[in-house]
Amino acid sequence: MKSYIKQRTLEVAQYIATSHETIRKTAKVFHLSKSTVHNDLQKRLKKIDSKMYEEVQKILDQHFEEKHIKGGQSTKNKYKNFVAKEK
Repeated sequence: MKSYIKQRTLEVAQYIATSHETIRKTAKVFHLSKSTVHNDLQKRLKKIDSKMYEEVQKILDQHFEEKHIKGGQSTKNKYKNFVAKEK
């Protein structure tokens, strides 16, 4: 693995570990694609630092479990605002 990829993977992992941000927001911060961030965290990090991988995986699992709740709330707000504009 090239050193710049290893360094990027560790930086992205550290960012998620400290900020608890989503993959999508992290990708924007680092100007990377979501796929790149996902591959860094799921495949590469496990080989580089297994302890950090476990820490980040817990955060990503939590995001996955909350995804449907956030999506439902977002849809509810969208239609609430849509109805309010019609009146």
